Amino acid sequence: MTAKIACIVGTRPEVIKMAPLIRALRAARAFNVEVWCSGQHRELLTPLAQWFEIEFDRDLQVMSENQSLGELTARLMRSFETSLSASRPDLVIAQGDTTTVMCAALSAFYQRIAFAHVEAGLRTFDLYNPFPEEYNRVAVTRLAQLHFCPTQRAYDNVRAERGEGTAAYITGNTVIDALHFTTGKLDLTRVPRFTHDVLLTAHRRENLGAPLANICHAVLDLCRIFPELKVLYPVHPNPNVRAPVEKLLANHPQIELAAPLSYPNLVAAMRSARIILTDSGGIQEEAPALGKPVLVLREVTERPEAIELGVAKLVGTQRAAIVAATTELLRDADTYARMARGGSPYGDGHASARICDALQAYLNHTAA
Repeated sequence: MTAKIACIVGTRPEVIKMAPLIRALRAARAFNVEVWCSGQHRELLTPLAQWFEIEFDRDLQVMSENQSLGELTARLMRSFETSLSASRPDLVIAQGDTTTVMCAALSAFYQRIAFAHVEAGLRTFDLYNPFPEEYNRVAVTRLAQLHFCPTQRAYDNVRAERGEGTAAYITGNTVIDALHFTTGKLDLTRVPRFTHDVLLTAHRRENLGAPLANICHAVLDLCRIFPELKVLYPVHPNPNVRAPVEKLLANHPQIELAAPLSYPNLVAAMRSARIILTDSGGIQEEAPALGKPVLVLREVTERPEAIELGVAKLVGTQRAAIVAATTELLRDADTYARMARGGSPYGDGHASARICDALQAYLNHTAA
């Protein structure tokens, strides 16, 4: 008898990190898999699904323009209640720390359906940073029955909060599975040729306003210091990101403001860059695996392993700090070499297989 599993995705990073697991689950005979999409990043999801060769079985259609977190939460809870009542899966599984994931876990709890959390245990220990993600993942840890942790530190966090008997596993991060899939496919696929020195991504909610302006001014400073420097910035479609970025950086001869890149093109852009500046969680994990120094544009990070390994550096959003750290990498060959040596603390590309094995063992045990 096969077990019915509902896999939840909503944002672009969730599709990237869930796609290898969805592929593995669908390849296994033990699971009947449905993929539900909340559509938090709707316009970005279809090309990703095509790249990873997966399909969405249910569209929750919860998004409306400029809705608040409260409105989004209410719409998600109503939609999950209806969908779970109609489908009655044996288990719900989702990745990360978005509002989609938190609502999926809470809705499953209300209907006494087991919930499994991929990328469990990440913590900054500051509920407002990142916001609302830190609260979401703390809440999901309390609600989940299965915790798939990317690192030893994440595993220790889950055990500290849930105790010795917790069903927690160190699996590595599925983003490395996705990266391996993509780099292999890129070698057989024609992609654009990128010529930038610096790849910049900045879009997080806590960086809106003054922090994002600081980042933009730092980039302008770097372009003045290094007249040959080329910067590529794929700009998030959120108008609260796009409007200030275009106001400060548009039409600069050294800066290319691009539409959001498809995941394969983003991986190609990371491979082509000398340095990556980002506030993205996923890129903090991917860049070290590609041997690219990454400067993290956040005040705190829930991914300290790469920083401790020396392949990433937490620089925050202060203009002078960003300029100083980037200048050091551009001018000091030894510093650059130390950070560019590569190596990922986030996995070996086999996280999805480990999660499948753990899910099968759990479902076999509960069915016995």
